Amino acid sequence: MELSEQEQVRRQSLQTMRDMGINPYPADEYVVTGYSTDIKEHFEEWDGKPVSIAGRLMSKRIMGKASFIEIQDSKGRIQVYVSRDDIQAPVAEGEQPTTIEQNMYNVVFKKLLDIGDYIGIEGFVFRTQMGEISVHAKKLTVLAKSLKPLPIVKYKDGVAYDGFNDPEQRYRQRYVDLVVNEGVKDTFLKRAAILRTMRHVFDEAGYTEVETPILQQIAGGASARPFITHHNTLDVDMYLRIATELYLKRLIVGGFEGVYEIGRNFRNEGMDRNHNPEFTCMELYVQYKDYNWMMSFTEKLLERIAIAVNGTTKVQIGDHEVDFKAPYRRLPILDAIKEKTGYDLSAMSEDEIRAIAKKIGVEDTEKMGKGKLIDEIFGETCEGTFIQPTFITDYPVEMSPLTKMHRSKPGLTERFELMVNGKELANAYSELNDPIDQYNRFVEQMKLADKGDDEAMVIDYDFMRALEYGMPPTSGIGIGIDRLAMFMTGQPTIQEVLLFPTMKPEVTN
Repeated sequence: MELSEQEQVRRQSLQTMRDMGINPYPADEYVVTGYSTDIKEHFEEWDGKPVSIAGRLMSKRIMGKASFIEIQDSKGRIQVYVSRDDIQAPVAEGEQPTTIEQNMYNVVFKKLLDIGDYIGIEGFVFRTQMGEISVHAKKLTVLAKSLKPLPIVKYKDGVAYDGFNDPEQRYRQRYVDLVVNEGVKDTFLKRAAILRTMRHVFDEAGYTEVETPILQQIAGGASARPFITHHNTLDVDMYLRIATELYLKRLIVGGFEGVYEIGRNFRNEGMDRNHNPEFTCMELYVQYKDYNWMMSFTEKLLERIAIAVNGTTKVQIGDHEVDFKAPYRRLPILDAIKEKTGYDLSAMSEDEIRAIAKKIGVEDTEKMGKGKLIDEIFGETCEGTFIQPTFITDYPVEMSPLTKMHRSKPGLTERFELMVNGKELANAYSELNDPIDQYNRFVEQMKLADKGDDEAMVIDYDFMRALEYGMPPTSGIGIGIDRLAMFMTGQPTIQEVLLFPTMKPEVTN
């Protein structure tokens, strides 16, 4: 591996430290008693008090016998004043420093410390003559030497210059992105707040968080192309799950009042600004509820998440201000298509709907059944127009093989999708619990597979057996956590809310 000049210099500094008796990677615990933001926000409580902080060295200004450095800890940044007389033990005139304490002057002032090095500072809090809250160092400890130089990002009037801003570099080297780019870490702290709030709401309601298999012998619970792997001991092909639905319903059969899982799903499909092959989804199932109850529960959940994350129900997403305050509009899908296009599909045959789909530019319609055609027409003409949270309801039965038939609208099901900012955020049903009807729906899905639909479901006979033991009336919902994080943080792409998004293989020399 060829090293740059800066990397060579850092390795030389590393060896010099070791020659001086300083361990650049000590094993001892370093006790931190204060953090940058806490010290700044509560200066009156910290003023003059002893403190121990630790973090990366992000800047330094050497001025004679003293210097100012800036430390970045897990919360933010703070200035540190370092004086030679404070951090170095005295050396008799004419003698060379021999101890670590005597050599600490050389570490700081002979530039053996580099930007990016981890150091610990023990001292006291004060305010400089310029009014900046700082830490006066009395002891400096090297905690980890950085051998690669960080990109130097300079800010002026809120604008970054010489930034580490190439998307591919940022996503591949997220560890650098988090260090040097302001706001990146905040996005992931907000994502954590979304999950924390969601769990809190479910736990308050008495629902149980569970874990179900990721490796499955049948890829069920959704319409998607799976990843296939092989289990050597059993000598069978297995699938990375595309959804958690069918296992969670088994638990409702087993007697749980409500169960939820927040975990990874995998779909062997395209990658773009809104899709990643592995993604996080939350699915919740509650007995004795229907999709009307679930709509009310969902809008209250999202309102609470928005307030927890941003302090308000209103979120700026691109050019749009989206308000998550409940209640949300409820609109049947066929009414939505008629409202946006003028076409009333409710009484049309499959061939008539196919002709309209071709007219508006939907391709490969011959492989699609009636439900898929309606779904494509909605996607092409309607989906992107719903900016404010809107429940699109009452989908045709052909689109919803796991959903209960509508109680008063023949041919339709009790299903909704929640649209936000022109995208689907959630999908929910009054769950189908009639095992005979469910079997017939699976058979229809197999016919679609025979026509070439590689996203059609297959029959899960164990799930059918579970239904035959009896599943109470149940409502379930799936919410895409990555997309929810995009909305709540105002990020334009899914890659911005994934710490390590899927990337094409890196070309190395």
